[in-house]
Amino acid sequence: MKPIRDDAVRAASAAAAIDLARWAAGAVRDPLPPAVRDRAALVLADNLGAMVAAATEPGVARSRALFARASHAAEASVFAPGTPRLDRASAASANGMAAAWCELDEGYRGAPCHAGAYVMPALLAEAEARGSRLAEVLTALAVAYEITVRMARAFPFPAMTVHPHAAFATIGAAAGVSLIRGHDAALLLDAVSGAASMTFAGPYEHAIDGALVRNAWTSAGAWIGIRSADFAEAGIAGIPETFHDVFATALGTSVRPEDLTDGLGAEWAIAGGYHKVFACCQYAHGAIEATLALRERLGSDRSLDDLEEILVETHPRGLTLTAVEPPTVLSAKFSMPHAMAATAVVGTGGQAAFSEDALHDPRIADLRRRVRLAPIGAVPEPPNDRPSRVTWRFRDGEAWTEGRASARGGADQPFDEATLLAKLSENTAGAFPAMAGVLAGIVRGEADPDATWRDTMDDMMRDAGR
Repeated sequence: MKPIRDDAVRAASAAAAIDLARWAAGAVRDPLPPAVRDRAALVLADNLGAMVAAATEPGVARSRALFARASHAAEASVFAPGTPRLDRASAASANGMAAAWCELDEGYRGAPCHAGAYVMPALLAEAEARGSRLAEVLTALAVAYEITVRMARAFPFPAMTVHPHAAFATIGAAAGVSLIRGHDAALLLDAVSGAASMTFAGPYEHAIDGALVRNAWTSAGAWIGIRSADFAEAGIAGIPETFHDVFATALGTSVRPEDLTDGLGAEWAIAGGYHKVFACCQYAHGAIEATLALRERLGSDRSLDDLEEILVETHPRGLTLTAVEPPTVLSAKFSMPHAMAATAVVGTGGQAAFSEDALHDPRIADLRRRVRLAPIGAVPEPPNDRPSRVTWRFRDGEAWTEGRASARGGADQPFDEATLLAKLSENTAGAFPAMAGVLAGIVRGEADPDATWRDTMDDMMRDAGR
């Protein structure tokens, strides 16, 4: 049966998309407000570090080799040591595969959306190939981030059915490429609407089930984004109504046209992002913080072997992280039982808790089977809309409880610059010893805004073979 279409809402969303494109095409030509520029620099640095952290993952390395064999030009860098420059589409696809692999990339709190991971692989490849300036990269990142987040907010899924990496990666990539190319509003809308028509219905459950193709959605999105900008220049595009037709009509989202335009230029989406120090789905971060606090209470009279049960009372999105026997490290990153057990055993929510060794550790596996999830009850308004309470019940009946209203890393409890730069150094020092220092200079506003992105990449990758 054909879905019922509300023509008035469809027309309103199309008009709002046109207004958003007009604003973006103008905004990219102006200097960013200083606070927005600083946030864009942090997002740039954090996501670059996340990509480098994934460089040695076997799936990332194998796919990178495939892209290298098919590449036809040396245009853009791949964030893995020993890798030569590839053509821009191949480099974007290779870096897109790494973007969210380790779950260390930043995200946006107001809607399920990792706009930085969607925008950056294609944007940075295009910027390097074109010889764009650092200031242009930061501006295009912030404005493309705005377009991507506003699409996610305007077309929200009623339940976690389609993963945001599949739904919005093509849009973010096309926006970044179109903006760095200097497209006018009409061509920008053509590129982004065309990309929206090529979004895909990647199931959210694939992350929980550990299907590694989920990590390829940001790779495919980067390729589609570049090609959508190419297609727009060739006169092949979507229409302003495409966004409504794809999301509301085909995928069944709600529609809030006003979210595409309300507060444009006054409120920047990139300011509402969050950063991670835990290498897993952000929905588990509050519970991990509570678990680390409980672990600090262990002493000579108590051990993890005494636990009868770990009760995790959490918000609705946390309740989706159900895998007790995760088959892959991706599934582990989307498993509340694994996150609780591994954090308790290893003493960190970092990459060590979600490694292959942790996945197959018998002590962690045994503890996973003693984790029980339950609703936390009424959920407050943002930013406290992802609360968790963790209770350790011991065999003798004693119980310890710790709760968190909101995990650190968001705008309400941001990590300080030193913490994020230390994370960056940890992620990049082994592969690119100079990268953290160069990015720290960008974050602190010490870098030359007129330096080309290509020269900036060479500076980051000095002392490491391509």
